[in-house]
Amino acid sequence: MSSSIQDTTLFVSKFKQFGHIPDEVAKELDSKVRTISKRKGSYIIKEGQIVSSFFVVEKGLIRSFYKKGEQEITIWFGYENLPFAGGPSAFSNKPSRETIECLEDCVFQYIPGKEMEDMYQKYNEVNTIGRKMIEEYCDMMIERNYAFQTQSAKDRYEALINDEPEIIRRASLGYIASYLGISQETLSRIRKK
Repeated sequence: MSSSIQDTTLFVSKFKQFGHIPDEVAKELDSKVRTISKRKGSYIIKEGQIVSSFFVVEKGLIRSFYKKGEQEITIWFGYENLPFAGGPSAFSNKPSRETIECLEDCVFQYIPGKEMEDMYQKYNEVNTIGRKMIEEYCDMMIERNYAFQTQSAKDRYEALINDEPEIIRRASLGYIASYLGISQETLSRIRKK
């Protein structure tokens, strides 16, 4: 089977969205992809764990959160086709500060970090694409920080409706409020308007 055919894994297809990969490199990358299923309520990564794998959500909804005392602060959501890694664990072998939880039954494709690092070392194209994916994640976090500093809660909610309607449809109001940095009561008032 040639990897130029659409039968490559979702993981490799996602990589190809960020740049060209020769067929033989795509085939090798494809051979390293594994699949794992997780039930709703289970964790992919828990705070304090070192998980260096790189993932793509094949099916389901996830959220990443930090703990602040007893409070959980949602920092991002992910759903089908989203690539993600375990924060500092993936890049510097440090314990994760975040926990990533399945909000629905989920299926993930992933490559263990050591194997991904080997591909980065072996193929410049893979290394460049990996860097582009990290840059996109950094851009997303910069935009999120900018929104928190410059937009009202109502503006952030409206942006979420426009930019990420899947989150509005699939996540609980409590998680959405936490993500927006507001109370659930404030979110309810905004929604009524």
